[in-house]
Amino acid sequence: MRRVPWPWALLALAGGAWAQVATPTTPTAAESPVAALTLPQAIATALERHPEMAAARHAREAAAAARAQADVRANPTLDMEVEDTRRATRTTTVRLTQPIDLGGQRAARVDAAERAEAIAQAQITARRIELRSAVTAAYFDALIADERVRQAQASLDLARRGTEAVGKRVEAGKIAPIDDTKARVAETGVRLELQQASTQREISLARLQAEMGQPDVAITRLDGRVDVLPPEMSPDALASRLEGAPALREARLEVDRQRALARLERARRVPDLAVSLGAMRAEDEGRTKAVIGVSIPLPFFDRNEGALREALRRTDQADATAAAVALKLRADVYDAHARQRALRTQVTSLQRDVLPGAEAAYEAARTGFELGKFPYLDVLDAQRTLFQARAQYLQALADAHRATADLDRLLDEPNSTTAFARQSP
Repeated sequence: MRRVPWPWALLALAGGAWAQVATPTTPTAAESPVAALTLPQAIATALERHPEMAAARHAREAAAAARAQADVRANPTLDMEVEDTRRATRTTTVRLTQPIDLGGQRAARVDAAERAEAIAQAQITARRIELRSAVTAAYFDALIADERVRQAQASLDLARRGTEAVGKRVEAGKIAPIDDTKARVAETGVRLELQQASTQREISLARLQAEMGQPDVAITRLDGRVDVLPPEMSPDALASRLEGAPALREARLEVDRQRALARLERARRVPDLAVSLGAMRAEDEGRTKAVIGVSIPLPFFDRNEGALREALRRTDQADATAAAVALKLRADVYDAHARQRALRTQVTSLQRDVLPGAEAAYEAARTGFELGKFPYLDVLDAQRTLFQARAQYLQALADAHRATADLDRLLDEPNSTTAFARQSP
């Protein structure tokens, strides 16, 4: 018979003290608790109230204002010139000058501003997709944490019943007292796991509140299912969705904007014409004369060649960046899809084979121990295997939901993560 080190024996005797610590806390009245929260409700709240969405909308409004400003024509200039301060011989000239665009600068400015506005709109879409993905991942993390608490509580109930059964057999003199110590140590370990699961649940709920943009609203219950995974995306659907990915769309719009800026710099090489019309009053002659003038800059020194070369290189840079984004996006998408497919297989195997087998093995060991056929060490081994199988199952579910959320973020698939968020039965 093995001897149990004395620190574990002390830990077993202190097991009752952990029961109070492991009890999940309930929100106070000041925390404004809400009803059971579904995933669509969490996403809608985040899209409406999160500061990131407000910032993206302000950026779009700023781009729209810049687009309107780019379409405004240049203001005319009013000049007044007085020759000779003596009234009898004074000549006064009043002239109105209007610049006229000859190179199409105004149209080029409007085109570039429209491209910038399109980018701002695409960024709103990208922020909305990223926020939805973050909320989805946080929501399922919180659901998994909830399920871990329930599983830990169920494991504690199993351990407690095992401890009671061992105690009765020790009192009857059928087994050695060391088995009672082993059972209490195992029960204490499960209590610690319950405490850790409760702490992780609080952390997950706090993260969900932050992703929703509502850190002060307490969430008392989540109304969702963690054991229902979304359908796997086919390769054809994956390829078609990849072409409309938000990151790729934004990169391509940036290429268009840089090309529009290059056209603007090319248009600026043509100098603007300024036409003036006015009147000149000569006091010594006693009459007013019409004044008409035309002026145009002579591009001897500044032909805007440096700015044009810079704009062309910026266009090449944006084109290369878009190609790099496409390569990275493709790798990330197929990585997330492969992880999702592998995790679906793992979850199915755990649901169908591992968990039922572990539960059956534990029940057989427990029944055999109660009948005096198996030693309690077999019960502990079967119990440990069951707990590990449950933990592995929950981890696989969490990883599968994260992989799906990653696909949703990369491919703009609004139904890939919300369609399977069902209400609990």
